[in-house]
Amino acid sequence: MVVFLAAVLAAGAAEVDRREVGQLVLENVPETPPDVAERIRQFQNVRSASLVDFSPDGDGMLVATRFGETSQLHHVAAPGAARRQLTFFDEPLRGVIPSPVDPDLLLLMRDEGGSEQAQVWLLDLTTGRSEQLSEGPGRATGASWSDDGERVAWFTDLEGTTKALFVGDVADRGVEASKVGEVDGAWWISGWMPGNQEALVGRYISANDVEIYRIDLNNAATIEVNKQKKPVAYNAAELTPDGRFFFAATDYRADRMQLWRFPVDRGRPELLVEADGFDVDDVLLSPDGKHLAYTTNEDGRSRLFLQKTADGTTVDVPELPPGVIYGLAFDAEGERLGLTLNRADAPGDAYSFDIGSTELVRWTHSEVGGLDTERFVQPEFFRYDSFDGLSVPAFVYRAPGDGPRPVVISIHGGPEGQSRPYFSSTYQLWAAELGITVVVPNVRGSRGFGSEYLKMDNGLNRKDSVADIGGLLDWIATQDDMDPDRVVVYGGSYGGYMVLASMIDFADRLAGGVDIVGISDFKTFLENTKDYRRDLRRAEYGDERDPKIAAFFDEISPLKNAAKIADPLFVIQGANDPRVPASEAEQIVAAVRANDLEAWYMLALDEGHGFRKKSNRDAMNEAVTLYLQKVLGLE
Repeated sequence: MVVFLAAVLAAGAAEVDRREVGQLVLENVPETPPDVAERIRQFQNVRSASLVDFSPDGDGMLVATRFGETSQLHHVAAPGAARRQLTFFDEPLRGVIPSPVDPDLLLLMRDEGGSEQAQVWLLDLTTGRSEQLSEGPGRATGASWSDDGERVAWFTDLEGTTKALFVGDVADRGVEASKVGEVDGAWWISGWMPGNQEALVGRYISANDVEIYRIDLNNAATIEVNKQKKPVAYNAAELTPDGRFFFAATDYRADRMQLWRFPVDRGRPELLVEADGFDVDDVLLSPDGKHLAYTTNEDGRSRLFLQKTADGTTVDVPELPPGVIYGLAFDAEGERLGLTLNRADAPGDAYSFDIGSTELVRWTHSEVGGLDTERFVQPEFFRYDSFDGLSVPAFVYRAPGDGPRPVVISIHGGPEGQSRPYFSSTYQLWAAELGITVVVPNVRGSRGFGSEYLKMDNGLNRKDSVADIGGLLDWIATQDDMDPDRVVVYGGSYGGYMVLASMIDFADRLAGGVDIVGISDFKTFLENTKDYRRDLRRAEYGDERDPKIAAFFDEISPLKNAAKIADPLFVIQGANDPRVPASEAEQIVAAVRANDLEAWYMLALDEGHGFRKKSNRDAMNEAVTLYLQKVLGLE
């Protein structure tokens, strides 16, 4: 079998071996030998659970987890109790918003085939039936309940970037909603004002520019709150129950995200927390307004804090192991705080604690496929110098055993994303099972390291982030336990662009690259991405209608420089991707093959921007394993 597999992988680059398996179209991707599938099976059966909310009646928790092909909603009656499945859809849920007062009513966000054209549904748990509320060809976003559970609202895409605001009344376990007005841009509802006639809303322009408004729920008229001459970013905005103030994590008057309290109408903003050189991340106000929970992002790891809003005094919280905290939720009485904790050596699980207690209660125990968790590799945080002396933060998962080890550089998307020490069964497979060291950089343009760092790759500075990979290759060459001649780049979305650009700029220093839903030409990407995303991306990458930007896009285009790629390429794509259309994948595959170079291609007909169904993810992981075995010379 090994000899046969080697012969298949060594087949001529000009040949295209095409086959279809279920919803997958595979070109030059070999069949997975049974021994390889068995070797990685346990890593593919790791499961996680994420807190959605406490049940409004206090009877347990709602969590999202997967017990089949897709992630669905489950109920957990008590800490450690079995997870009881509540939704049974073929597609994964895009969002769940429980009613704040009725434990049997929830708003669901659902799409089909990864298209992200989500609609709003009302689920009645007493019957198990769901009813579609939103209408029209465009997607619905920003669904929200009023605090008393009597009204709902959402935005629906119209033509271009125009959105319609829909508001409805809840009665007789149903919703009657109608369009009340139109707005332009990307909006969400942060909180409802008393009386349910106005709401506090956010308008996302870019990672560095978010605006906060009051919106009239009768006609969609808006008034900007805390209007500034320079762009300001907000991570969160929590409205007080009386509607007079909101708490926010923002870079207002600072490079870092700090915790502020802002007046909704008149008054002076008040700085509450500076976070000592780190970012304030999530912010959540208890329903009674008495407690404020927030997390800080400290080089990727989270710390949890709790304080009283009356006087700002700190409330003790449990000691949490190093990891990433998300999904904060207070119960209806404001007496308990729930959270999801995800650690590098353990998948996400739901926890809670009583306010005033430091005892952490674990609600779910997610499976790790029967693996020995003692073998899991812990990431180390480090910094390296780039071409211009910039200190670039990164994590490294060092493969155990004697070196030098081959290396995978895994590059996040966004570009304003951040690589944090979440649990990754993929990284653990590579490091603990395949003996590959994984290096995960946060190149310039990543969030979590200050506003200026976040903006350092914008516009004409785009290639500076690619040069940061060159600095990382220099660092790898200094490590005795790493093999600089066996390095592969791996990334998705914008990280896919980084893979292609790195394979061009550092062709003599890489062994291959895996591009997942990546951009291969910024001009064609901006022409073909969905209308509602185009201006958001222009704010980051530049406007292709500007001749100077257009010329720069031609200069840095992987598609136009494909002849410089010298190593085998693996491209993975979802056919229904609204962000980076499949045409971006198809054109780079064709260009590489035109240069008589080997290119593997995997297309999922029922996926979008990344694979969300277990069977497709399993097939992808198996194929990536075969690819790494080939290009890194692994047995």
